[in-house]
Amino acid sequence: MYATLRIGSNHMMCGNRCCDGKTVFNGLSLSLAAANEAEAERLFNAVAAGGRVQMPLAKIFRSHRFRMVANRFGMRWMVSVAGQ
Repeated sequence: MYATLRIGSNHMMCGNRCCDGKTVFNGLSLSLAAANEAEAERLFNAVAAGGRVQMPLAKIFRSHRFRMVANRFGMRWMVSVAGQ
């Protein structure tokens, strides 16, 4: 296990698949909602380290700040400012 996420009284545990070869993530993105632009930038930089930006900072219908990135493991992340 490399991460445990607590959601209410539940825990979601994450780990690597035990196999040979390259693991490819497909069809899943995780979303992070930040309280403000500074926090969104900090979160984005953390998950983007060594990864590839898929969508630069942009305004979308549900947030005035939104970005997408695939981290160095290929996991896709969406980062936005909440409540905008």
